Amino acid sequence: MQAVVYQGPHEVAVEEVDEPELQHPNDVVIDITTTCICGSDLHMYEGRTDAEPGIVFGHENMGVVTEVGDGVSTLGEGDRIVLPFNVACGFCQNCEEGYTGFCTNVNPGFAGGAYGYVAMGPYKGGQAEQLRVPYADFNALKLPEGDEHEDSFSLLADIFPTGWHGTELANLQPGESVAIFGAGPVGAMAAYSAHIKGAAEIYTVDRVPSRLDAVEENCDAIPIDFEEGDPVEQIKDEHGGMVDKGVDAVGYQAIDPDTDPGDDAYDPARENPAVVLNQLIQVVRPTGELGIPGLYVPSDPGAPDEMAAQGRLGIDFGKFFEKGLKCGTGQCNVKQYNRYLRDLIIEGRADPSFIVSHRVGLEEAPEMYEAFDNREEGVTKVLLEP
Repeated sequence: MQAVVYQGPHEVAVEEVDEPELQHPNDVVIDITTTCICGSDLHMYEGRTDAEPGIVFGHENMGVVTEVGDGVSTLGEGDRIVLPFNVACGFCQNCEEGYTGFCTNVNPGFAGGAYGYVAMGPYKGGQAEQLRVPYADFNALKLPEGDEHEDSFSLLADIFPTGWHGTELANLQPGESVAIFGAGPVGAMAAYSAHIKGAAEIYTVDRVPSRLDAVEENCDAIPIDFEEGDPVEQIKDEHGGMVDKGVDAVGYQAIDPDTDPGDDAYDPARENPAVVLNQLIQVVRPTGELGIPGLYVPSDPGAPDEMAAQGRLGIDFGKFFEKGLKCGTGQCNVKQYNRYLRDLIIEGRADPSFIVSHRVGLEEAPEMYEAFDNREEGVTKVLLEP
């Protein structure tokens, strides 16, 4: 079958790989109908992880069941399902308590597993024609038959639940104000989640006009372009002071404002891994809360300095302590949210597909990775259709 395979920094190729097979009685195999390129994939694509060539990418996957293991009791051939990016067993202590992003059975020596991601276990990715699904009874979320809501349902694998998770980590309540840093897919979904939850004011910080336009139009968010001035001061001026809650949907590849306004290109030399965290500490009111679903890593081969290379950041912890702030961190436990978000989509109360900018064939993956990595205008969320 055809699959997207990592070749090395800034290079993927669509290659022939072995078809998946059932390996355990609770496995199923699916034909992929939609798989997504995620901002997290770019960390591997850019060589900013320990990923080795040969990895099949793709942790945002949905499709139709074609093979069913003898131990599977809730799924049958022809079922349409979407998969959390987390691979989870369902019976370890963390899974039983709802922390499926930190399953202790699927990836020896590490809490958490995922499809097609470095250090997240032996699970092939779904940017391919087919995929093996382990612990299928637990991990699969059934969808209505047919192809209705295909784009929206595909976002249940990661970014819609992860955006919602960011607002949950910040304990966002109806009527509160929130500053969300990042208007990429997860940031946009955090803003959309805040809108659904009834936030009074939503401020979204980014530098890409099309992303800011999307959240303004679909989430009633107030766009803040950090290239036009200090985003903390912009938010304070607009709001009349500090906001109640904050969400970091950027992570460790955050950048400082451009010192050369005539150059629109993304410049890795501007990276400052702690800048968003420190801006949130400044802009959230005393005793407020921060949600940090943006990815941070314990080691970064391409970090701008030696300290960041070890996953250590210059955070203004004294100010954090002085203000009595709280924060929640960590990857999303998708199963806590995806069933309910699915039903919001089915009932017409949510349509996160506004963030989708491209649906293309699998063979176009290499050029779409390049465009997404370059933060090209208009490239917000890319879906691949094998």
